Amino acid sequence: MESALAEIEFLALSPNRVTVLSALAAGHHTRSELADRTGASQATLGRILADFEDRAWVRRESGGYVATATGRLVAEGFDDLLGIVETERDLRGIVDYLPTDAIDFDLRELAAATITTPTQTRPNAPLQRLVDMLSDADTVSAFSHTFNDQSLGAVQEQVREHGQTFRGVFSRTAIETLADDPGLRDRLVALLSADGAEIRLREERIPLAAMVTDDVVFLLLRDEDGILRAGIDTDAGAVRAWADETFDHYWSTATPLAASDLEH
Repeated sequence: MESALAEIEFLALSPNRVTVLSALAAGHHTRSELADRTGASQATLGRILADFEDRAWVRRESGGYVATATGRLVAEGFDDLLGIVETERDLRGIVDYLPTDAIDFDLRELAAATITTPTQTRPNAPLQRLVDMLSDADTVSAFSHTFNDQSLGAVQEQVREHGQTFRGVFSRTAIETLADDPGLRDRLVALLSADGAEIRLREERIPLAAMVTDDVVFLLLRDEDGILRAGIDTDAGAVRAWADETFDHYWSTATPLAASDLEH
């Protein structure tokens, strides 16, 4: 293990080594091409290539260099490690709020996700991003332990004015909270009375708040006190597949909600 760590350290300590090996893993390059890509001097490139040849990671070929099979293996593995670490750094500030017990996709699928966090000037930035996405979507499916007035308003307007299709599964407490407010109850009744909108209630706990707006999955992350901490949105296929499967499960085990159910 120590020798393997030493090889990782050897590669990681030099961005030029990483760049050269990655380039040669992708195909044949001359020293001039490698110099243009890295900005390294010919002397530095000579040392890097000699070190790589000693490790049988590259070989000379047709006036240039190319990675060997093991060199490609190292390059691919190192690229994977870099991707994992970059994703971890992106998620580091919000990992405590990720409902990891409720998601079963690889967190690496969030590598290209957009993370929105509150700021002093925009404390509701995550929610506003979601509302903006809801306002542009043709189809929305949701499963959540909460349904706030801003999301409700955006969905109601889109369903009524623009023909949005909305299906949502919410915990009973989420709907009861809305129904306790006369104004929000009226808006919820109006939504349920519109064509294209369906809501179901789930008695069991829904441990997260997720919405699929067209092809994008949006997660709202809150802490244990219910304070909004972040929003994550992504169009990664694996995350979308997880969201669709989870929604279908909740939908099939929930009870339809009618506008008449909210009348007092």
